[in-house]
Amino acid sequence: MNIKEALYKQCESFIDNRLKTVEATIKDIQTSLTTETKSTAGDKHETGRAMLQLEREKAGNQLSEIQKTKEILSKIDVKKTATIVSLGSVIYTSGIHYFIAISAGEITIDSITFYAISANTPIAKLLLGKTVGDTLNFRNVEFTIEKLV
Repeated sequence: MNIKEALYKQCESFIDNRLKTVEATIKDIQTSLTTETKSTAGDKHETGRAMLQLEREKAGNQLSEIQKTKEILSKIDVKKTATIVSLGSVIYTSGIHYFIAISAGEITIDSITFYAISANTPIAKLLLGKTVGDTLNFRNVEFTIEKLV
């Protein structure tokens, strides 16, 4: 398995774990809503149901975001080698190394640390369209793109 495939798999695992967590939350909320019984304090019951409805709506929004993120990840071709920085590029720099895919944070593969970042992040926006040898300055830190995969 090449480095891009390994990073991709880690991102897939990250998003699948988030999906399972949100689905479990939705299931718990649904269970709570169906088992919530009317108490003598009717207002308390209605407040509890309203809170559960809000939680369900929030979890539904998270689920929607996860599905959008999965869709972005599915657009990456792990077999393609990049010549310019784009979605799916693995970027080795003189400083930090990046994988432009989804925001999944720090990933270590073969003792090399990469940061999986979304194409919408400020650093990714700076990197997009650049090639090997380009020198960039981000937050007063200068670095050079050394290799693209």
